Amino acid sequence: MANNPNCESLSPLQLFQRVTEQGEKVRALKAGKAPKDEIDAAVRMLLSLKLSYKATTGQDYQAGLPPKDLVLINNGTNKEEDEDFVDPWTVQTSNAKGVDYDKLIVRFGSSKIDTDLINRIERATGQKPHRFLRRGIFFSHRDMDQILDAYENKKSFYLYTGRGPSSQAMHVGHLIQFIFAKWLQEVFDVPLIIQLTDDEKYLWKDLTTEKAYEYARENAKDIIACGFDINKTFIFSDLDYLGTSTGFYKNIVKVQKHVTFNQVKGIFGFTDSDCIGKISFPAIQAAPSFSSSFPQIFNNKENIQCLIPCAIDQDPYFRMTRDVAPRIGQPKPALLHSVFFPALQGAQTKMSASDPNSSIFLTDTPKQIKTKILGKAGKSKEMNGNILINHFYLTYQHQITAQLLENLQSMLSRQAYTSGELLTGELKKVLIETLQPLIAAHQERRKQVTDETVKQFMTPRKLAFEF
Repeated sequence: MANNPNCESLSPLQLFQRVTEQGEKVRALKAGKAPKDEIDAAVRMLLSLKLSYKATTGQDYQAGLPPKDLVLINNGTNKEEDEDFVDPWTVQTSNAKGVDYDKLIVRFGSSKIDTDLINRIERATGQKPHRFLRRGIFFSHRDMDQILDAYENKKSFYLYTGRGPSSQAMHVGHLIQFIFAKWLQEVFDVPLIIQLTDDEKYLWKDLTTEKAYEYARENAKDIIACGFDINKTFIFSDLDYLGTSTGFYKNIVKVQKHVTFNQVKGIFGFTDSDCIGKISFPAIQAAPSFSSSFPQIFNNKENIQCLIPCAIDQDPYFRMTRDVAPRIGQPKPALLHSVFFPALQGAQTKMSASDPNSSIFLTDTPKQIKTKILGKAGKSKEMNGNILINHFYLTYQHQITAQLLENLQSMLSRQAYTSGELLTGELKKVLIETLQPLIAAHQERRKQVTDETVKQFMTPRKLAFEF
């Protein structure tokens, strides 16, 4: 059988996606008892795609195991030092401007959030699109069109996002997905599930289970302080909830059965020296994508689609989940991907809760915020990378108007700014004056969140929806 000529221009990952989609089409046709000639044609196309994949990559197609170079993004050169590295735990690039997200979209096989999609969201909700959409903070998606199709046909869906509690305090970068999830919840009026992966942090970090669970509850206070509706939001700790929900555990086991050790090694880079807890953890992060993991909320229904707003470094978990879902009779989750929130030192890496100098924490005082932004000795002259960081932070804030952003962009485009020859004191001053009141306001809201409030949010219960 000849290779498919239509695939010659496709990247390895695009080919992988095509094979996966065609395999799902074949399964759907067989399950629907389609005519034999239609099934045979689909099978022939599948075999042709698999041959093209092998010819391109030198390896046989394996479901759930993308090309081995999946997380290595080349920024237009063949030099090793010019490559971006992105996985669920590490984000690194040598480019002062940060990760090349357009190339990341191509390599990960997702779709760009374009003007047409943003306009469709506005038409569906009757609301002005969130600034994170308008300003490109959320830039990529998987199957958001299907979510909108369902919504326009009066079919419900739910939101799922999460937080890995690696420290007692969260930083401003962690707020992106929760601020956006709150907006999505309000404009679509749907349930929200928030997973706290304290088990993950115990497995990866030097933490006791008790400390990981303590961090989960403390992080829950910061999340609740974003203003979520307790009647529409369920927050849970893996260490706590797994022991109480048979539906959750059943879905974990189903995912585990359909993903091989070889596949998780290929997707996540695990080695033979990693503990078996790490190897099995992806199934735990996958399980909340299925409504049957929360029978108390969805009345044991299994056909309710899930939408996941998350940073794109979490996408490997959900590529695996989307591959498994049809094989266990579940709908694929849809995703909305955000960019990384850059570290204060530059856009070459993301903020980390493990590095206090890389982040503006939600517990920082006005003085600490000012010191971190100004840098050592209060220097205001910085190279291009840090100017761009300041601009990104301002892009993120809701107090910053479109006109001010346009003015800032104009300044950044000047040769004097891009060469680092102009002082950035004015830019930093605006940033300090923006972040200080924002963090202070969050701290005031957090003070109102009691342990009893956390307990109520984390108690398995029916929410204000009928399913």
